[in-house]
Amino acid sequence: MRGSVRFGMGVAAAALVLCSPVQAQQARYAEGGYGGGLIEYLVTGQAGGGGRAWPRRSAAPQRVAAYSGDLIPAEPEPAQAYGQASGQAYGQAYGAPPAVAYGAPQADPSRIARAVAPEYQRQEVAFAGRQKPGTIVIDTAAKHLYLVQGGQRALRYGIGVGRPGFAWSGLKTVSRKAEWPDWTPPPEMLARRPDLPRHMAGGPENPLGARALYLGSSLYRIHGTNEPNTIGQSVSSGCIRMMNDDVIDLYDRVPVGARVEVL
Repeated sequence: MRGSVRFGMGVAAAALVLCSPVQAQQARYAEGGYGGGLIEYLVTGQAGGGGRAWPRRSAAPQRVAAYSGDLIPAEPEPAQAYGQASGQAYGQAYGAPPAVAYGAPQADPSRIARAVAPEYQRQEVAFAGRQKPGTIVIDTAAKHLYLVQGGQRALRYGIGVGRPGFAWSGLKTVSRKAEWPDWTPPPEMLARRPDLPRHMAGGPENPLGARALYLGSSLYRIHGTNEPNTIGQSVSSGCIRMMNDDVIDLYDRVPVGARVEVL
């Protein structure tokens, strides 16, 4: 009998709690009357009392705009900051002379506006030509440079070539190689562009880029560039330009005396 009475009293107390106004429940919660845990969470919607917090549904995720394919240019930095950070990383990556790479001003970020198209990225491809392995074949129309390999294969690189009026073709040999070459514009170029410097030391800002392969006794070179967005275009005064990563790769594979066929 006593057990039945106690059970009935317990049910009545629980009903009183659950049916009481929200303000009264919150006041009681403030006084610590529920003791935390599951009961407190069910009654008040919170889990206080020093107990563990019950998980809450997070806010709905925000939608992110689709990637456009453009590279966001870096914010321009003072020359000193660039020499300590960006210039240092650039110099370490390509082995630039420290005195040049660390102190050079930052290149115009608008030069690197888009990623290079897949067709101009370095890759191994089938090659049906009859040239011997080690020969460089330059297809100026397609803006591709091939380094012939064995088994009818070749490494293909994207290049920039001479603009209209400066295109040429013929046979050459690699007569000299240089790392971070200096640049001295020839008299013919200075006559067209008197604003150009008479001499420029090698480094990240130099238009010849990280490496240069000189072609015979001519003024032409295969060289790097600090304007990678020009790869795949006809923009030069006759030289063959490559991305710095690519010209370093070619430089390491090709010896002085290698045959170069420009089509």
